[in-house]
Amino acid sequence: MKHKILNFGHKILRIYWRIFKPLTLGVRAIVIDEKNRILLVKHTYENYWFLPGGGVKKGETFEQAIIRELREETGYEVNTIELFGVYNNTYEGKRDTVVVFICKDGKLGEFSGSPEIEKHEFFNTNDLPENTSKGMRRRIEEYCGSIKAKNFGIW
Repeated sequence: MKHKILNFGHKILRIYWRIFKPLTLGVRAIVIDEKNRILLVKHTYENYWFLPGGGVKKGETFEQAIIRELREETGYEVNTIELFGVYNNTYEGKRDTVVVFICKDGKLGEFSGSPEIEKHEFFNTNDLPENTSKGMRRRIEEYCGSIKAKNFGIW
């Protein structure tokens, strides 16, 4: 029942966003584990896998927001945060600025659960779930390309 309510609420928000086009700030994390796998989350109100993240609260820095979001959505305790890129997303009707970080050297801590997260899991970059969001897939491909470029001394 909770999932249906969240799904309905998300649909109502999308209508609101299309009408009023609010400016929002968000963060996402490319979390890499010791096996070079990437952490993804599956929301209860969407049928897609996403990079963990969410909105930036008033008075919060981008770094503080990603640390909080990772803890809330997965229990992940991050040690190393590196800026990867800043993106503009207008897909849902919002003017959403999203800051993406690379997070390493952390660990999954205790996850107490979240009403918006169905599950979280690490995946190999060449074996992502079929229903990975197109935008998240693009960020992961960009990340993999930047790693190759660094390894070859191009970047």
